[in-house]
Amino acid sequence: MWDYEHSIETGATPEAVWGLWADVKNWGTWNAEIEKIEIDGPFAPGSRITMTPPGDEPILLSIAEAVEGEKFVDEARFGDLLLRTTHRIDRLDQERIRLVYRMEITGTGADEVGPQIGPGITADWPQTMAALAALASR
Repeated sequence: MWDYEHSIETGATPEAVWGLWADVKNWGTWNAEIEKIEIDGPFAPGSRITMTPPGDEPILLSIAEAVEGEKFVDEARFGDLLLRTTHRIDRLDQERIRLVYRMEITGTGADEVGPQIGPGITADWPQTMAALAALASR
Protein backbone atom coordinates (compact mmCIF):
# COMPACT_ATOMS: atom_id res chain seq x y z
CA MET A 1 0.00 0.00 0.00
CA TRP A 2 1.05 3.58 -0.65
CA ASP A 3 -0.59 6.50 1.14
CA TYR A 4 -0.33 10.26 1.40
CA GLU A 5 -2.25 12.85 3.41
CA HIS A 6 -2.35 16.64 3.31
CA SER A 7 -4.41 18.99 5.47
CA ILE A 8 -5.00 22.71 5.88
CA GLU A 9 -6.95 24.78 8.37
CA THR A 10 -9.46 27.41 7.32
CA GLY A 11 -12.22 29.64 8.63
CA ALA A 12 -14.58 28.40 5.88
CA THR A 13 -17.75 26.64 7.01
CA PRO A 14 -18.33 22.93 6.39
CA GLU A 15 -21.45 23.90 4.44
CA ALA A 16 -19.48 26.17 2.09
CA VAL A 17 -16.85 23.50 1.43
CA TRP A 18 -19.50 20.83 0.92
CA GLY A 19 -21.33 23.09 -1.53
CA LEU A 20 -18.18 23.41 -3.64
CA TRP A 21 -17.49 19.68 -3.49
CA ALA A 22 -21.06 18.82 -4.47
CA ASP A 23 -20.92 21.24 -7.44
CA VAL A 24 -18.78 18.84 -9.46
CA LYS A 25 -19.24 20.60 -12.79
CA ASN A 26 -17.46 23.65 -11.34
CA TRP A 27 -14.50 21.89 -9.69
CA GLY A 28 -12.27 23.46 -12.33
CA THR A 29 -12.80 26.89 -10.74
CA TRP A 30 -10.65 25.83 -7.77
CA ASN A 31 -8.72 22.86 -9.19
CA ALA A 32 -6.30 23.85 -11.98
CA GLU A 33 -5.69 20.18 -12.82
CA ILE A 34 -9.15 19.83 -14.38
CA GLU A 35 -9.74 20.67 -18.03
CA LYS A 36 -13.17 19.03 -18.23
CA ILE A 37 -15.41 17.25 -15.72
CA GLU A 38 -18.79 15.55 -15.78
CA ILE A 39 -20.89 13.60 -13.27
CA ASP A 40 -23.53 11.05 -14.29
CA GLY A 41 -25.95 11.64 -11.42
CA PRO A 42 -26.24 13.28 -8.01
CA PHE A 43 -23.23 13.83 -5.77
CA ALA A 44 -23.86 10.53 -3.99
CA PRO A 45 -22.47 7.01 -3.72
CA GLY A 46 -22.65 5.15 -7.00
CA SER A 47 -22.37 8.20 -9.23
CA ARG A 48 -19.45 8.36 -11.61
CA ILE A 49 -17.27 11.34 -12.38
CA THR A 50 -15.28 11.65 -15.60
CA MET A 51 -12.39 14.02 -14.98
CA THR A 52 -10.00 15.10 -17.72
CA PRO A 53 -6.69 16.67 -16.66
CA PRO A 54 -5.14 19.19 -19.07
CA GLY A 55 -3.58 17.35 -22.02
CA ASP A 56 -4.37 13.92 -20.61
CA GLU A 57 -6.86 11.11 -20.99
CA PRO A 58 -10.12 11.13 -18.97
CA ILE A 59 -10.06 9.45 -15.56
CA LEU A 60 -13.16 7.63 -14.33
CA LEU A 61 -13.92 8.05 -10.62
CA SER A 62 -16.79 6.57 -8.67
CA ILE A 63 -18.17 8.10 -5.50
CA ALA A 64 -17.85 5.39 -2.85
CA GLU A 65 -19.07 7.43 0.14
CA ALA A 66 -20.66 10.82 0.70
CA VAL A 67 -21.69 12.21 4.08
CA GLU A 68 -22.98 15.75 3.67
CA GLY A 69 -20.90 18.32 5.50
CA GLU A 70 -18.35 15.71 6.58
CA LYS A 71 -16.62 13.75 3.81
CA PHE A 72 -16.69 12.09 0.46
CA VAL A 73 -14.58 9.29 -0.96
CA ASP A 74 -13.81 8.69 -4.60
CA GLU A 75 -12.20 5.66 -6.15
CA ALA A 76 -10.41 5.01 -9.42
CA ARG A 77 -9.34 1.61 -10.72
CA PHE A 78 -6.33 1.08 -12.94
CA GLY A 79 -5.98 -2.64 -13.61
CA ASP A 80 -5.35 -4.31 -10.25
CA LEU A 81 -4.76 -0.99 -8.48
CA LEU A 82 -7.37 0.90 -6.46
CA LEU A 83 -6.78 4.61 -5.84
CA ARG A 84 -9.03 5.70 -2.99
CA THR A 85 -9.15 9.36 -2.00
CA THR A 86 -10.91 10.56 1.13
CA HIS A 87 -11.83 14.26 1.32
CA ARG A 88 -12.75 15.11 4.91
CA ILE A 89 -13.86 18.10 6.97
CA ASP A 90 -12.82 18.07 10.63
CA ARG A 91 -14.35 20.75 12.85
CA LEU A 92 -11.68 22.23 15.12
CA ASP A 93 -13.91 24.72 16.94
CA GLN A 94 -16.83 27.04 16.13
CA GLU A 95 -14.74 29.14 13.74
CA ARG A 96 -12.17 26.76 12.21
CA ILE A 97 -12.14 23.52 10.26
CA ARG A 98 -9.40 21.29 8.93
CA LEU A 99 -9.66 19.99 5.38
CA VAL A 100 -7.97 16.62 4.95
CA TYR A 101 -7.26 14.80 1.68
CA ARG A 102 -5.91 11.25 1.97
CA MET A 103 -5.01 8.92 -0.89
CA GLU A 104 -4.41 5.20 -0.51
CA ILE A 105 -3.19 3.08 -3.41
CA THR A 106 -3.77 -0.63 -2.86
CA GLY A 107 -3.78 -3.78 -4.93
CA THR A 108 -1.27 -5.91 -6.78
CA GLY A 109 1.97 -3.99 -7.17
CA ALA A 110 0.87 -1.01 -5.06
CA ASP A 111 4.09 -1.07 -3.02
CA GLU A 112 6.11 -0.59 -6.21
CA VAL A 113 3.76 1.49 -8.37
CA GLY A 114 2.34 3.70 -5.62
CA PRO A 115 5.60 5.59 -4.99
CA GLN A 116 5.96 6.05 -8.76
CA ILE A 117 2.51 7.49 -9.51
CA GLY A 118 1.19 8.71 -6.15
CA PRO A 119 3.42 11.78 -5.74
CA GLY A 120 2.49 13.03 -9.21
CA ILE A 121 -1.22 12.63 -8.51
CA THR A 122 -1.07 14.39 -5.15
CA ALA A 123 1.52 17.08 -6.02
CA ASP A 124 -1.11 19.77 -6.60
CA TRP A 125 -3.09 19.10 -3.40
CA PRO A 126 -1.60 22.01 -1.39
CA GLN A 127 -2.52 24.52 -4.11
CA THR A 128 -5.89 22.92 -4.86
CA MET A 129 -6.90 22.80 -1.20
CA ALA A 130 -5.77 26.40 -0.65
CA ALA A 131 -7.87 27.53 -3.63
CA LEU A 132 -10.87 25.54 -2.33
CA ALA A 133 -10.53 27.04 1.15
CA ALA A 134 -10.16 30.56 -0.23
CA LEU A 135 -13.28 30.22 -2.39
CA ALA A 136 -15.27 28.64 0.46
CA SER A 137 -14.24 31.48 2.79
CA ARG A 138 -15.75 34.19 0.59
